[in-house]
Amino acid sequence: MTAGQLAALIAAVSVAVLSGVGVVVLVKLARLTSALTRLVTDYSGRADQLLERAQAAIDRTNEQLARTDSITASMDQVTANMAELSGHVSALTGLTRTISTAVGAPLTGLSALAYGVRRAMLVRRSIQAAVLADAVPEQSFALVPESRPRAAITAPPARQPRPAVRTGSRS
Repeated sequence: MTAGQLAALIAAVSVAVLSGVGVVVLVKLARLTSALTRLVTDYSGRADQLLERAQAAIDRTNEQLARTDSITASMDQVTANMAELSGHVSALTGLTRTISTAVGAPLTGLSALAYGVRRAMLVRRSIQAAVLADAVPEQSFALVPESRPRAAITAPPARQPRPAVRTGSRS
């Protein structure tokens, strides 16, 4: 073998090795590309599901807002009705006071009259009993109870002081 042939052989082997390395790199690059394609496909599928869920949540939120608006509108109507009712009640308050005054004044006078009559009857009976007690001294115990002297209210008996307790050490 000559030097030219040896150089050609080395060049051929180098080209073959480099071609093999290139093929291996291309195969790995193809696998990487297919894995990347699968990953992007899965990601886009999940992103679509996520977007659908987000859209459903937004739709439910819009429905709740619509319900809230309708409730708020009905509450405004209830507030207006309550204000109107308050006006009617205020208008009737004066009438009610007038009626209660018109009915209450005669009833108050009647009850005062009944109390006065009852009190006068009690005073009259006690005067008659006193007159009868003076007229018949031996029967006074039956009509008027004998007044007994009452015992004076006194303080409860004082407590005896407790014996002193000795503290300290014994010697």
